[in-house]
Amino acid sequence: QEVSMFNANLLWAIGGFLIVLTPIVIIHELGHFWAAKLTKVRVEEFGFGLPPRAIKLFERGGTIYSLNWIPVGGFVRPAGEDNPDVPGGLAGASKKVRLFVLAAGSGMNFIAAIFFFWLALVLGAPAVQVDGINPGSPAELGGLQSGDVVLEVEDRIVMNSNTLVNTVYDRAGTPVELLVLRDGERLTLSITPRRPGEYDAATEGPLGIGLAEGPRIRRNPFEAAAGSLQFMWEYISLYGRLPSMLINGEITAQEARPVSIVGISQIAGEAAESSASGRTLYPLLTMASFISVALGLTNLLPIPALDGGRILFVLIEAVRGRRIEPEREGMVHVIGMLVLLGLMAVLIVQDIVNPIIPMQ
Repeated sequence: QEVSMFNANLLWAIGGFLIVLTPIVIIHELGHFWAAKLTKVRVEEFGFGLPPRAIKLFERGGTIYSLNWIPVGGFVRPAGEDNPDVPGGLAGASKKVRLFVLAAGSGMNFIAAIFFFWLALVLGAPAVQVDGINPGSPAELGGLQSGDVVLEVEDRIVMNSNTLVNTVYDRAGTPVELLVLRDGERLTLSITPRRPGEYDAATEGPLGIGLAEGPRIRRNPFEAAAGSLQFMWEYISLYGRLPSMLINGEITAQEARPVSIVGISQIAGEAAESSASGRTLYPLLTMASFISVALGLTNLLPIPALDGGRILFVLIEAVRGRRIEPEREGMVHVIGMLVLLGLMAVLIVQDIVNPIIPMQ
């Protein structure tokens, strides 16, 4: 039975890799590709998968389109990436063009994330529903009823219980406006959450309610757009707060640990399995959105060999008024790539020995 479970998890992880991670990486590379074409930077090759090359699909506009043997996303090979003497190449382009091309990959990931989450909300997202109210609680005094579906809190779309809970805790002692759905009618309620010490935190929260997953609710395109932008802001803010949260003990080192392509595929596979069993694309689309944002943000980190590392060199050039010698910059990126490959190997081993989602 354990072998059967392992095989099932492995298949879902492979499926998650193919239907989530691979398209997201290709979207990233398409961002670089389209930005290069738009700014007249010559692109020598756009590859599906990583080298070695399997076949040359076709050639158009001076660019070779290829299919490669290692099925991990894709790549863009601009002319003169590290050599400013190559005519029409990336390194020889202006600082603005280089910044645009280098940042476009992450930019496409952010756009894709917004679209994935927008589509998830339009198609239908599980709602947060009140399934119990404690007598004498702020919720009861404020008119909240069991069965109410919480749509918004302080004009923020409630996409999951965390959105509601975090807002309520942050505004303890001050009135909070809730938009709820009751018997098909939308109602606005004002409830004042209790402060810490005014209730038994071991048995109830500031509002004195129980929460459950309610029916999936389809948002109109405008509500979905607002919710998607809200998601982007919250996720990017969380990403920026991770170091301080780790230092302050708000999250554990295990929760903040970096993951490899193995761990990401496992997470994506679980989302794919959840979507298949629940017959809803919501888990798959939201996970694709999370992964797309994470990939975009990670690539912008000022680490050699990543887009952010190359962007840092362009910014240094802009400040000092002259370019760092291409040979030195190239060596930094080579060393950075070797370090990243070593780190990737360590993370892959970690995700195999200590998987993100333990075997049941």
